[in-house]
Amino acid sequence: MIVKQVTVSLENRMGSLEEILKVLADNDINLTAINLADAGKEGVFRMMASEPEKAQEVLSEKGIPVTLVDVICIRVSHAVGSLYKAMKVLHEGGINVDYMYAFANGDDASAVMKCQDLEKAIQLLEDHEMSVFNLEDVYKYL
Repeated sequence: MIVKQVTVSLENRMGSLEEILKVLADNDINLTAINLADAGKEGVFRMMASEPEKAQEVLSEKGIPVTLVDVICIRVSHAVGSLYKAMKVLHEGGINVDYMYAFANGDDASAVMKCQDLEKAIQLLEDHEMSVFNLEDVYKYL
């Protein structure tokens, strides 16, 4: 299933990340996965939030540039080659992964990814018996 990722552009300066996290905390929005990337004077903060639409609303109200981006989340076993197998399925199916952030949790590993054709990516992965999270799973397992 396609899920919404909250993406924030932030100034690369002391305190900017704290400001964003405070707005989210003050509004009871929980984060289950995050990725912060440096892009020179700017940064890109990607997150899986418990309430993505609410996160977008409260951040926008504070003048913080925020967008919702469609992504997918997959679960693979936490074993050598598991992520490779998923990427191979996507590659052979003609799907490019624009970006991804991943982590391990016990026996499982999870990855959030942005692809050019999310529906096709989901179908390819499911056809190869790989787990794609639905919205409920994202906030339960990530």
